[in-house]
Amino acid sequence: MIDPLLEIMRLLRDPELGCDWDKVQTFKTIAPYTIEEAYEVADAIGRDDMVALRDELGDLLLQVVFHSQIAADSGAFDFRDVVQSICDKMTRRHPHIFGEADESPGWEQIKAGERESSGQSSALDGVALALPALLRAQKIQKRAARVGFDWPDKAPVKDKLLEELDEVAAATSNAEVHEEIGDLLFSAVNLARHYKVDAERALADATEKFTKRFNTVEANLNKDMQDMSLEELEAEWQKAKVRLATS
Repeated sequence: MIDPLLEIMRLLRDPELGCDWDKVQTFKTIAPYTIEEAYEVADAIGRDDMVALRDELGDLLLQVVFHSQIAADSGAFDFRDVVQSICDKMTRRHPHIFGEADESPGWEQIKAGERESSGQSSALDGVALALPALLRAQKIQKRAARVGFDWPDKAPVKDKLLEELDEVAAATSNAEVHEEIGDLLFSAVNLARHYKVDAERALADATEKFTKRFNTVEANLNKDMQDMSLEELEAEWQKAKVRLATS
């Protein structure tokens, strides 16, 4: 079933007969589209839209095929190599299903062994740089915690967050503010982790909540927002919260 799609991409990349745009793409130029398509898959799932999810999964699959064809053009690997690689990985990571083990040694233990065998010695190796910053911070902190580098409970994490906030206030240059804001955000992610909250999801939900309230304020104003005082805007904001809570 995948063969027609592979043939379409092969033709699109054909040096003589292919599409002018597709022929000149590289891993780097396509990577942003790959990330975008993954987010659109997540968006369709969040909206529980099965028609959109079907279409977005197809778009994401196209990205895998596109990267594989670029690699095939240079002789690095092809789509079938990609499939074989993930099949090998999944069977290796489930020895209790596909091997002779009585039970799984644990996903993280298996992945740690894979990192070690590939020459990745640090507990933090292998966390993708391209991940959204909050998600990457969360993963880095989880990795550090697994080897014992972590606060024992929430209390010192809260104290650290307040300490970082004070350091933002004490910063005297743009460079210091930049650094301290980064530390503050990193500490906020750490606090979320200790509360077993997904920081990326929590921020997305908070942003969506703000957007709905802001749109409600806009829809109920009879004058330009820029002409209103902070007190007036706060009053409208509180009204919007009540409207949304009771709707």
